[in-house]
This record gives sequence, structure tokens and C-alpha cells, in this order.
Amino acid sequence: MFGDMMGMMGILKETQAKVDATKKRLDTVMLQENSLDNLLSVTITANRLLKEININDSLLEDKEQLEDYLITTINKAIAQATNVNEAELAAVAKDGMPNIPGMDSLFK
Repeated sequence: MFGDMMGMMGILKETQAKVDATKKRLDTVMLQENSLDNLLSVTITANRLLKEININDSLLEDKEQLEDYLITTINKAIAQATNVNEAELAAVAKDGMPNIPGMDSLFK
């Protein structure tokens, strides 16, 4: 029993290391989201860190329109990054979990 517990702890430590490595790698995964008319684009990491905003000069003439574009496009980028982030981390966690009866149902 004690050996099983030690083995499980080792697997959990290894999984945590893989999760940490995945999080670090996701800092380098860049995602771009554009407004529907491509007048504004944002680049965000899969860890949801905003890296770049490109604004077409025509949007600078209308503050309210620019604010709306920023909110909509940034929120879409955050949603896209969250999907990638969660999928990657879930895959690593699922692969590294010890075989505990009933646990696999948590990842479906």
C-alpha cells in the first residue's frame, strides 16, 4: 500500500512538472483575432497575455466605435486563448493522472 502511495505521488509530481512545462510553452503560442472587417486585430498568448493591438487609422476618428471594436475583439481573443489553454492543460493532466477508479469520468 505504501509503495502504491509513493508511486502515485511520483506520478503526480511528474504530471505537475508537465503542466508547468505546458504553461511555459503556452506563453509562446500566439493567437490572432480580427474584427469582422479586419480594421482591428489583437495578438494574445494561449496564457491570455495580450501582446499586440493593430488599429486601422479609420477607427481613430470615432472613439466609441474603437472602444466597441477593442472590447469585442479582445473578448473573442481571450475566449480563443482560454479554449486552447484549457484543452492543452486538460490533455496533460489526463495523461499524467494515476489510474484511480472513477477519475477518468472527470475528464470527459
